[in-house]
Amino acid sequence: MAYIRKFRTGWRAEVQRHGHRATHVAPTKREAQAWAIKKELELDALKGSRGQTFGSAVDHYETTVSVTKRGLEWEKRRFAAMVAHFGDETPLVQIDSAAIGRWRDRRLETVSGSTVQREANLLRNLFALARDEWRWIERSPFTGVRLPRHNAPRHQVWTWPLIRRVLRAERTGKTAEVQRAFRISLHTGLRLSEVLAGRYDTARRVIDLERTKTGGRVSVPTIPRARRWLQGGTFTVGAKAANALFSRICAELLIDDLTFHDSRASALTWLSRRVDVMTLARISRHKD
Repeated sequence: MAYIRKFRTGWRAEVQRHGHRATHVAPTKREAQAWAIKKELELDALKGSRGQTFGSAVDHYETTVSVTKRGLEWEKRRFAAMVAHFGDETPLVQIDSAAIGRWRDRRLETVSGSTVQREANLLRNLFALARDEWRWIERSPFTGVRLPRHNAPRHQVWTWPLIRRVLRAERTGKTAEVQRAFRISLHTGLRLSEVLAGRYDTARRVIDLERTKTGGRVSVPTIPRARRWLQGGTFTVGAKAANALFSRICAELLIDDLTFHDSRASALTWLSRRVDVMTLARISRHKD
């Protein structure tokens, strides 16, 4: 039970529960009682979370799980936004399916269903570990939560008139590097990050990739048309900056609804007419 007594500037409420002690001074006795009831509920919830809050769960996940992934920075940014939404000191057990539903609806106001799915998978994995491995909660709040559908698959491909507009636009520096990367992608089917990080082996006529989106190190065959552009030197621009520069080129040229990644689908469509299916499979690296 809370202890409430008169204090020199109002009413002081003292709560001691499950080994935690908290005090608060309110102007009126009623406000002090309301605070005490709310604080007792919070401490009860904290006990149900074994003393763990959402912020501590995020910190533990980042230091034990996120550090092993390539997407460490992305996960940190997403977790920072989630902590701002749910609250750093919120007891883990207090986040229920209703709270997850409110988070989902708020994110859908600004991002697509596929983005919400990716972020929800990250958050769901955190709660699954907190339940199954860390033993901080009894059940996951994602049980019964409806998630939005993924976006429809893209079918956009680059046409040669639009490609010429991009390649003939006079640019220098890093933007010119992005144009060369775009040309290489159109002849190889590589993703932007793969073009920038790949190493061309002139003797074997393949592009060596240390790490890819779908697996470890691979060697991608090349066609003669791509080889002259692969020998143009190393890239100094990073993947994020390159993506932003390419989007700026498209905006300036009034090219809508096409991205750098669409060059991969375009390239594989054209390569299917030039190489056999087994070579195309080595180039595309699709699992299915």
